[in-house]
Amino acid sequence: MATATELVVEPLRPRRDLRDWDRLSAEIRRCRKCPLHRTRTQAVVYRGSLTPRLVFVGEAPGVEEDRAGVPFVGRSGRTLDAAIARLGLAPSDYGVLNVLKCHPPGNRFDRRAARTCRPYLDRQLAWLAPQVIVSLGSPALHALEPNAPPMLEAAGRPRTTARGPLFPLIHPAAALRSRRLARRWSADVRALRRWLIALRAQPV
Repeated sequence: MATATELVVEPLRPRRDLRDWDRLSAEIRRCRKCPLHRTRTQAVVYRGSLTPRLVFVGEAPGVEEDRAGVPFVGRSGRTLDAAIARLGLAPSDYGVLNVLKCHPPGNRFDRRAARTCRPYLDRQLAWLAPQVIVSLGSPALHALEPNAPPMLEAAGRPRTTARGPLFPLIHPAAALRSRRLARRWSADVRALRRWLIALRAQPV
């Protein structure tokens, strides 16, 4: 059986200079533009392919991500990785990043810091040029599409944005909090897989 990753249309990609990505990543790691730099261990930039077809955008690094310097490596990351396996994505097909690049104290999403971080998110997505963006959680969804409906209404249904296709999912941490949300997470991941497969039937 063909996997979802085999059925995603490969977009035409602009020529990119890896030095630009390296400079951007270094700029994020040095950033002191908001108060979160005072409490972080390190900025969390990205993990995954530099030629991704799909990019997952989360909210903010957690404690484990702050220690490791890598997004989604804790319990939520394991839930996300299990979903990625179900989608049939190869390591070369996807990447993972967050709206916020520094861990917010108490895991409280800091909207003011998110506005400061926003140019970094925009520059990362512009350089990576994914075909599809998958948002994880309400802050990520509404950072990418401010006029989107509430999370549980939007999740599991693809949306068209100025940046291209966006598929909202609840945050994987939500799936760890209740059986109801775990069922919703699983159903929406299945919907994402069906949608990725359907993209192959559309003309390029």
